[in-house]
Amino acid sequence: MDEEQILNRIINGDEEAFELLYKAYSDKVFNTSLSYCKNRQDAEEVTQNVFVKIYEKASTFKNKSSLSTWIYRITVNTSLNFLKKKKRFSLFKNLQDQSELQDFHHPGVILEQKENAKLLFRVIDYLPDRQKTAFILSYIEGLPRQEVADIMEISLKSVESLLQRAKQNLRSRLKNNYPDRRK
Repeated sequence: MDEEQILNRIINGDEEAFELLYKAYSDKVFNTSLSYCKNRQDAEEVTQNVFVKIYEKASTFKNKSSLSTWIYRITVNTSLNFLKKKKRFSLFKNLQDQSELQDFHHPGVILEQKENAKLLFRVIDYLPDRQKTAFILSYIEGLPRQEVADIMEISLKSVESLLQRAKQNLRSRLKNNYPDRRK
């Protein structure tokens, strides 16, 4: 069954088609939202919100991009909005963030690299949203640059520029905050 058939069945209330879509994309959505939230519980909530939006907005999909691109775009926007909302309502943000990061482990990180990954995820939070999105989608999720450009609705050249600035900002912050760490 192709993407258009699945969406048409979802639009018509077919729960089996929605379940197929969920099984195909839930891990990708969860891992992407986890890269933003750094907390399993929040990532689960974002994942649930993403699939509610997909169900509600299935009829708005115009086939101008792939279904995967559309789902990633919803995931990124939902994750960023969730973080902004959470930040607004958190009086003790710094204390809360530090305790959450202590136990944060991204499922895509190899065991030997977990300590370095914690540092990297800690400094990724300081990137501007567009740099953060380009970096997460490109380097954490491993998406092709063109798909990142499609998800972000910008040019390939803009993605490359965002990635260069993100890497410079990350290097600088890592060097300033963790001068004893090797490269």
